[in-house]
Amino acid sequence: MTDPARVRRHAERLRELVASVVRTQIKDPRLGMVTITDARLTADLRDATVFYTVLGDAAAKAGTAAALDSAKGMLRGIVGRALGLRHSPSLTFVLDEVPERAKHIDELLDQARKEDARVHELAKDAEYAGEPQPYRLDVDESEPTADGGGAGRAAAVHPDLSGGLGAAEDRH
Repeated sequence: MTDPARVRRHAERLRELVASVVRTQIKDPRLGMVTITDARLTADLRDATVFYTVLGDAAAKAGTAAALDSAKGMLRGIVGRALGLRHSPSLTFVLDEVPERAKHIDELLDQARKEDARVHELAKDAEYAGEPQPYRLDVDESEPTADGGGAGRAAAVHPDLSGGLGAAEDRH
C-alpha cells in the first residue's frame, strides 16, 4: 500500500513538471494558452490524470487537447525520469471545467441579487394583510405556575419550562 502523503507529493511534483514542460518544451502550434490546474495519481502510482484549462473558444480547446495528446509520450518519459519511479505513470489529460462552472454560478448569484433587490423595492411600501401579530400565543398569563409566576399554559404542557433545572434533575 502506498502512503497517501507520498502520492500527494508525487502528484504535486507531476503537476509542476507537466506545467514546466508544456510551457518550455512543447512547440506545437495547436497549443493554446493552457494552465495546468491539478494532477491526481492513483494509489499504485501507475495512472495520472492531469487537469488543465484553456483560454479561448472551442477551437482553441480542441487544438490544445490534440497537442497535449500528441505530446503525451514525451511528457510521460520526462515525468518518469524526474519522479524516479519504477514505472512511469500513464497520463490522461482532462479539460478542467471548474472555472466555467464558477463563472456560471457567479452569474446566477448576480441575477438572484438583482431579483432580490427588485422584490425589496416593490415591498418597501407594502403593509401587512392581517393583524400585526398573526400568530396565536398559547400562553395564558392568568394561570399561575408551580413557582408562582404567570406562564401557566406553557408550563402545564412543558414542565421543564417553568421548573428550571430542578425538575430536570429530579427525573434523572
